[in-house]
Amino acid sequence: MPVEIERKFVARPTAVPMRARPLRIRQVYLWLKSGGIARVRMAGGRAWLAVKRDRRGPARTEIEAEIPVELGRELLGLAAASAPVVKRRYRRRYRGRQWEVDVFEGANRGLILAEVELRRASDAVALPPWVVREVTLDPRFANVSLAVRPFGQWPAAERRAVLGDAVTRPPPPG
Repeated sequence: MPVEIERKFVARPTAVPMRARPLRIRQVYLWLKSGGIARVRMAGGRAWLAVKRDRRGPARTEIEAEIPVELGRELLGLAAASAPVVKRRYRRRYRGRQWEVDVFEGANRGLILAEVELRRASDAVALPPWVVREVTLDPRFANVSLAVRPFGQWPAAERRAVLGDAVTRPPPPG
């Protein structure tokens, strides 16, 4: 089974690379009887279906396949699916690693998360100056959680506590 290992961090607006073109992502989640989730994602005129389960720290089983765009659109519109999570994704390198910086829109506006994928959970990661704090193991920051309880619905004190010293000005427009 393919395993995804990633670490996730709250990031400052300075994480967004200047003059970079983001990939706009729209995704919803379906809950599986096994306790896992299925994610339907549309981005860049393409669609994917992923099944994620068995989280163990920063690692979890993830199986993903591209699907026809028409099927993706249909699944995105399912009434039983979660609310959509919409974000702009930027890619940038820092000390030899590829980072994905997600600037959330809609109900999660104001939240910026940075993720880095690893080969092994024990791999060392040099942290860029634009990350605030690690949230890998905090379930509130899973995209599926943000679909159910968006960042914009968190009490103001909880949002401030999460953002810490991150500047809360909006990031540059996509």
